[in-house]
Amino acid sequence: MLLSILDLERLSVNDIMIPRSEIAAIDVAQSWEDILERLRQTPHSRLPVYDGNLSNLIGIVQMKRVAQELVRGTLSRERLMELAAAREPYFVPEGTALNQQLAQFQRLRRRLAFVVNEYGDIVGLITLEDILEEIVGEFTTDPSAVTHKDVSRDAQGNWLVNASATIRALNRTLGWQLPAVGPRTLNGLLLEKLETIPAPGTALRIGDYDFEILQIADNAIRTVRVRPAPRAESAASA
Repeated sequence: MLLSILDLERLSVNDIMIPRSEIAAIDVAQSWEDILERLRQTPHSRLPVYDGNLSNLIGIVQMKRVAQELVRGTLSRERLMELAAAREPYFVPEGTALNQQLAQFQRLRRRLAFVVNEYGDIVGLITLEDILEEIVGEFTTDPSAVTHKDVSRDAQGNWLVNASATIRALNRTLGWQLPAVGPRTLNGLLLEKLETIPAPGTALRIGDYDFEILQIADNAIRTVRVRPAPRAESAASA
């Protein structure tokens, strides 16, 4: 844990943030039925609320307050927007060191922040829990059952990986040795190697692992299957 705390000085919010495309949020422009379903199904204690586009942020809503309004039967679209506007969003520049951000969360008594680039555009979301996981490891009720939140195993023992996972997290958690210089996510690494948006079923080898593209959405790789390359072939390719 002490070594992980020291690592916070050399890591930035970009290294562990949730990418913009993966941010869970409520769009008040959607139908009220869809909004209610999203509110009932979310596992999060806080949700960003926006109007039509994430750039049009209204604020942050606490699910505890939403639950109270639902019980009273007083929750409406307008009331949801009022609850969200009561908690203005908090923005931090990309490149902010994690140790500085941890101190800022403590000083401002905030638990999440939106990461913005030099043009003020939202590029991701960083939470207090994300930073704490860098120190003590990923929180889970059954550590033996979960390897990493973005990784699972199929029936054949291959890894099914969310391509938005960071290469650093995969290397550290699974003991892989994917290139750490260059793209920060698995999606970015695969696109760099392929130099095109691949079709599902595309396969390639990087180091000691074979990757198969399973899902593509919004011009990005969403899910891949990963299996160790046969030793003889891996040695020959190296």
